[in-house]
Amino acid sequence: MEELLGKKTPYSAPAEQAVVGSMLIDPRCIPEVLEKLKADEFYLKINRDIYETMYTMFAYGQTIDPVTVLDQMKVRGVYDDSSESYVAEVMRITPTAANVLEYAAIVRDRALLRRLGEAADEINNMVYEGSGEAESVLEAAERRIYALRQDRNVGGLMPISSVMQTVFDQLSEAANSGSKIPGISTGLPDLDRTILGLNKSELILVAARPGMGKTSIALNMALYAAMNLKKTVAVFSLEMSREQLVTRLLSRAALVPSQNLLTGQLSEQQWRDIAEAAQSLSATDIRIDDNPTLTVSDMNAQCRRVPNLDLVVIDYLQLMQSAGSGHSWSNESRTQAVSDISRMLKIMAKELNVPVICLSQLSRANESRQDKRPQLSDLRESGAIEQDADVVIGLYRDGYYNKESENPNLAEAIILKNRKGQTGTVELSWLPEYTSFGSCEKRREDDY
Repeated sequence: MEELLGKKTPYSAPAEQAVVGSMLIDPRCIPEVLEKLKADEFYLKINRDIYETMYTMFAYGQTIDPVTVLDQMKVRGVYDDSSESYVAEVMRITPTAANVLEYAAIVRDRALLRRLGEAADEINNMVYEGSGEAESVLEAAERRIYALRQDRNVGGLMPISSVMQTVFDQLSEAANSGSKIPGISTGLPDLDRTILGLNKSELILVAARPGMGKTSIALNMALYAAMNLKKTVAVFSLEMSREQLVTRLLSRAALVPSQNLLTGQLSEQQWRDIAEAAQSLSATDIRIDDNPTLTVSDMNAQCRRVPNLDLVVIDYLQLMQSAGSGHSWSNESRTQAVSDISRMLKIMAKELNVPVICLSQLSRANESRQDKRPQLSDLRESGAIEQDADVVIGLYRDGYYNKESENPNLAEAIILKNRKGQTGTVELSWLPEYTSFGSCEKRREDDY
């Protein structure tokens, strides 16, 4: 059909053969090639079958040469009468394994062109089939192109062998990172141990009553990721202005009480600390949007344009608008809107492949209980939020309710839901002068 329309499918048979031939001639180049190419980027089935066979053999530490590869092709059921002569021919025509990465780059380039053509056809079909308003078609088109940029497929059935390759890549990355947790550290070791850090494609919900420190703990995590781990962080603040957020970050980074920052009552040393912290903060890649009328689609569109994004923070869920809505809600429609928003946030986390931290208000239900610690049922318009989130952390400070509390600065991060493991309570130290949290572990160490 393509040929009838005068279209020629982009692929390079010589480059595909040269990649496979190089790997057979010199197996030392295999690790480098596996980092650059995926099996589905080969257009010709025979080349794809040989490449997949070598990938599997490499993953299991088997010796790779023409004889063993042909034998494994028989085991995998992809061998036919022409396989042996094809392998011999490929090795004969490959000039040298030294240029294998150049050959791999050509294969990748042609694969991207094919996917771009498929995306263009899909977008074209959506436009001419009238399958939605312009805004929704644009959103779908952006999502499709973004997935290509991120080198990921959108939708469609994928063979388990391709998924296995991704899983092995992730295992290898985790093993080589030297970190004890797979995700981005929160900067709070006790919390990291329980939730294993902030992991890609997860929706992490931090829920509490007003005044408990939701914004503070989220900014803590954002600051640690940006300053200590050099991550790129996007912060969407629907409640506080950019200036208020940066003032808080400055207070935490400089360890200068936020009250002093707000009033300008600063000592010479504090001015020096702030200047130093401001310089460090300015060097980080934290991006802030304080537009209070943002929808999830708006945030998603902005995030797609941020290169190498690592973490998203949203403050907070109940202030968000669902697409095309205002603020006049009945309780029923508001519950539905929040359900839609939480579902879209989870989809956004998966699509961007980054952790999304979203803050959420709790209902007043806990105020009437003797034990005011948050529960999952306290989430406002809770059903869908509870279902969509991978991790739900409830914040509680006894000192907020009980002025006679023995330890007014003891805070509890209660893990109400954790798809990766256990729930339970993690004790944190509340630092009111910096509107921030610290690790109790660190505080204990400081005491000795």
